[in-house]
Amino acid sequence: MQGGHILRDFDQAITHLRCEVLSMAAKARHNLEGGIQALLTRNEELANAVIAEDDEVDDYERSIDQLGMDILVRFHPMATDLRLVISSMKIAMNLERISDHATNIAKRAKKISRGPVMADAVLIEPIYALADQLLRDAISAYSDSNAELGGSLHGRDKELDRLHHAVTTTYSQRMEQGNGRSESYLHLVLTVRSLERVGDLASNIGEDAVFVQMAKDLRHLSSGQRNEISSEK
Repeated sequence: MQGGHILRDFDQAITHLRCEVLSMAAKARHNLEGGIQALLTRNEELANAVIAEDDEVDDYERSIDQLGMDILVRFHPMATDLRLVISSMKIAMNLERISDHATNIAKRAKKISRGPVMADAVLIEPIYALADQLLRDAISAYSDSNAELGGSLHGRDKELDRLHHAVTTTYSQRMEQGNGRSESYLHLVLTVRSLERVGDLASNIGEDAVFVQMAKDLRHLSSGQRNEISSEK
């Protein structure tokens, strides 16, 4: 009977951990969307809300770290369960960084909104859309135990890198033209850089999803090696 209680307690702890990670992911995505919308709509009130809500994401990270440590100490999980606990804690760290980028974007949105209207700000929209799609798929790879989806993110992130380079070049050219708006264009350049980093962090989460299911570490592998692992059954 005692063994049954321990197993039930372990299952509940793992479920709680996963739920906390998914709740944190939803909040980080929400903050990122808010930061971008604040920039595009010149909405300082929304920007302030995003900045304030970053504390909630920090609280999630601390909670997940504590839950993970408690599971490791109490239950000594092995194999897939051990990888799940470790990866959940790493994913929380990446989600916290994503929310930090959302906060930085919101702060830049406030500064941009105090200057002239920036028609070129709309160039950010396709970059955000792709970064958000990568993040959604990374979260799905974790929640659905989908190693194939997780392994696909690194290659798809290359398109985000291409867009980042193209738009940064355009904004840099606008900066060189001056017109008293160089500072605002610099904020746009740094916003695009934040979105590019979100793609990198989403790719990290995808790699953790692969690690949980397949015990394979995708870091530092070539594209061919990654493709071989992603296609394994």
